[in-house]
Amino acid sequence: VQLQASGGGLVQPGGSLRLSCAASGTIFTINAMGWYRQAPGKQRELVAAIVSGGSTNYADSVKGRFTISRDNAKNTVFLQMNSLKPEDTAVYYCNADIKRTYFHAGRDYWGQGTLVTVSS
Repeated sequence: VQLQASGGGLVQPGGSLRLSCAASGTIFTINAMGWYRQAPGKQRELVAAIVSGGSTNYADSVKGRFTISRDNAKNTVFLQMNSLKPEDTAVYYCNADIKRTYFHAGRDYWGQGTLVTVSS
């Protein structure tokens, strides 16, 4: 199983970016999918998560600005980021809780990370 993230880049404060992360390989079911971020010198933190039924959870710092969504048919999760601030600058990692087959237990998989830089 692999998670491939894309969509990072340089954006000015107040701008928008959309991150995507697609899971591929032998996949039976995906429960939760989410985005984490790690800024320089800081610990990795949860940004947003979404379960297969559609319920979502957001960090307080991004509520009202970021929106997480998923396409279950394509095993893909998105993060729409609006009103970006310099403090949103970080490497963003996608995460998914995946069962490879009916007989496997679910486990966490991580994407490679994509850099988001918010700067004028």
